[in-house]
Amino acid sequence: MNTLVNIIFIGAGATAVVDLWALARRRLLGVPLPNYGFVGRWIAHLTRGRLRHESIAAAAAVRGELALGWIVHFFTGIAFAAILPAVWGTEWIRAPRLMPALFVGILTAAAPFLVMQPAMGAGIAASRTPRPGTARLQTLVTHAIFGLGLYVAALIARTLFSGE
Repeated sequence: MNTLVNIIFIGAGATAVVDLWALARRRLLGVPLPNYGFVGRWIAHLTRGRLRHESIAAAAAVRGELALGWIVHFFTGIAFAAILPAVWGTEWIRAPRLMPALFVGILTAAAPFLVMQPAMGAGIAASRTPRPGTARLQTLVTHAIFGLGLYVAALIARTLFSGE
C-alpha cells in the first residue's frame, strides 16, 4: 500500500481515537463534547478575510459550519499524521514506534495553543478562558491521545495493508 493511503488511514484513525476519547470524557467526567461547528465557522469566516474573533460563539453562524468543521477536523488529523513519515521516513509506517507518535501528538498541541484558541477568542494557550490551566491540560492530554491513536492506527494499517 502506498504512503499516502497509509497516512490517510493513520490520520483518520488517530482522529477517530480522539473522538472516542471525547465521548468517554463526556460519559465518565461530564466534559462537554468539542463543537466542531465553531471550527467550521472560523474556517468560513477565514475565507471572508476574518482571522480573529473576540468569541467564535458570538460570530455569525454559517450555513454548513458543522459539516465543514468535521471535515477540517479529520483533514487536520491526516495532515498531522504526515509529519511521522516526513521526519522518521516511511520506515515508521512499516515499523511504527510509540515515542515518535506520542512526540508528534503532543507537538500538535501547538496548533490549538497558538492558532485556534487565539483566533477563536480564547487567547494564546487558552489564557482568556475561565480555567486556563484546566484547558491547557485537556488540550495536552487530548493531543497525547492523538499520538497514541497515531501509533495504534499505524499498527492496524500495517496489519491490514501488509498482510502481517
